[in-house]
Amino acid sequence: MRDNIVLSVVARLLMPFILLFALYVQFHGEVSPGGGFQAGVIFASAFVLFVLVYGIDAAEGIIPDGFLRGGIAGGVLLYAGIGVLGLLLGSNFLDYNVLAADPKNGQHLGIVLIELGVGTTVASVVTAVFYAFVRSKR
Repeated sequence: MRDNIVLSVVARLLMPFILLFALYVQFHGEVSPGGGFQAGVIFASAFVLFVLVYGIDAAEGIIPDGFLRGGIAGGVLLYAGIGVLGLLLGSNFLDYNVLAADPKNGQHLGIVLIELGVGTTVASVVTAVFYAFVRSKR
């Protein structure tokens, strides 16, 4: 498909909007439907489109396996780290009230950080699984 100029141009035009929509879902998810999981899948879908149009070799040049492994581990560590931070600050695991002086601000900060960890992990896992499927077909 790399020889098809129409697919190449359409993919190049669509991908920034897909990524922007993923960011919207990610950071607007605590007050509306959406959040980390949905944003992660949308974000990964942009790279699925990229692989389908430009090939796996070009995609691995943009997002190598090491980066994906780091995203998987980093997202899980962010999620768990917020929970442990609540414990260290004298509250329960994943109790966000203690993350800021005002409990309402602590709740907001905690949810945003947790959803960021989920989104990072999901985007990295979905992309890594897709890479594995594509490589198995070579």
